[in-house]
Amino acid sequence: MNDMRDLYQQLILDHNKSPRNKGPLENSTSRAVGHNPLCGDRIEVALRLDGDMIADIKFEGSGCAISQASASMMTTVLKGFSTGRAQELFEKFHAMLTGDGGDMEQLGKLAALADVYKFPARVKCAMLPWRTLEASLDSQPAMISTE
Repeated sequence: MNDMRDLYQQLILDHNKSPRNKGPLENSTSRAVGHNPLCGDRIEVALRLDGDMIADIKFEGSGCAISQASASMMTTVLKGFSTGRAQELFEKFHAMLTGDGGDMEQLGKLAALADVYKFPARVKCAMLPWRTLEASLDSQPAMISTE
């Protein structure tokens, strides 16, 4: 079990140090900004939709290792998914982080963030990119806050 936990920690550190899909997305069809005032994390998620498919997704912003890794992992997983499938994954990820379970196999590498639920203040950090994604999918123009 410790080997798996170490592997997950390495995955989180890797995504924080070398985030995937970080940068501006030209010709985005939707975007939203999220902010966690508790710790100062700020994330902008931009999407390019092709019908109901996520043709491209990127994020920008700054924050703690958990929020940056969560955003990087989220964008890596969701590229090519339908918006409906993205919403399903959001719900499974949220269930995992709130301790309500969640199908770890369906979450794949996102399960690396499973232990975050043990640290309630960090749950908001991990969920910020996902809540911002949800706002982007719903075309909510206002800034999303974790408070």
